Amino acid sequence: MAILTVERKVFEKNDNIASEIRASLKQNKTFTLNFVSSPGSGKTTLLEQTITRLQKTHTISVIEGDVQTDIDAQRIDKLGVPVSQIMTNGSCHLDADMVREAYQQLASLKTQFLFIENVGNLICTADFDLGEDFKVAVLSTTEGEEKPLKYPVMFREAKVLIINKMDLVPYLGMSPDSFRKNALSINPDLIIFEVSAKTGEGIDAWVSWLKDQVK
Repeated sequence: MAILTVERKVFEKNDNIASEIRASLKQNKTFTLNFVSSPGSGKTTLLEQTITRLQKTHTISVIEGDVQTDIDAQRIDKLGVPVSQIMTNGSCHLDADMVREAYQQLASLKTQFLFIENVGNLICTADFDLGEDFKVAVLSTTEGEEKPLKYPVMFREAKVLIINKMDLVPYLGMSPDSFRKNALSINPDLIIFEVSAKTGEGIDAWVSWLKDQVK
C-alpha cells in the first residue's frame, strides 16, 4: 500500500506541473509533440528531416532529453533552431519538472512548434505527461512487427505512430502491414506514417500533416 501511495503522489505532482506547462504552451500558441521510442529508432534523424522542411515556413524550438551527453542537441543546434538540453544522468525518461525548467529557456521565443525528444525507452516514457499536445511513437522496421503487442501502453498513449527505416524492409523480411495491424489492434485511432528518415521517403506527408495542425 505504501508503494502505491508514493507512486500516486509522484504521478499527481507530475500531472500538476504538466498542466501548468500545457497552459503556458497554449497561451503562447505553441503546438507541442513528445517524441518517444526505443534507442536507435532514428528520432534525431527524423527531427532533422522534419525541421529542415518546416523551418522555411514555421518557427521551431526543441527540448533534447538524453541519459548522458549532448550529442543529439549538437546535431539539432547545427540546424539553427533553439534547443535546450536535459541530461537525466541515468533516469529512463523525462518528467514534467525537467521539461518545465528546460522550457523556461525557450518560452520567450513563442515558437509555433516545440519538439521534445524523450529518452529512448518504450516503458517509462509512456507514463509521464510532459504538457505536450500528444505523443508521437517512433518505431523502426528493424525492431520487428510485434513491438505494439509487447509495449501496448505506449501505443495506447500515442496519437501518432511513425514507422521509420522503411528503406530497410526489403532486407529484413518483416511485414509493415502486420506492424500496422498490430498497432491498430491496440489503438484503432492511431495516425500512421511510414517513412525513411535516411532517404526522405514519406517525410513530406508527415510534415504536411504537421502544418495542418497549426492552421
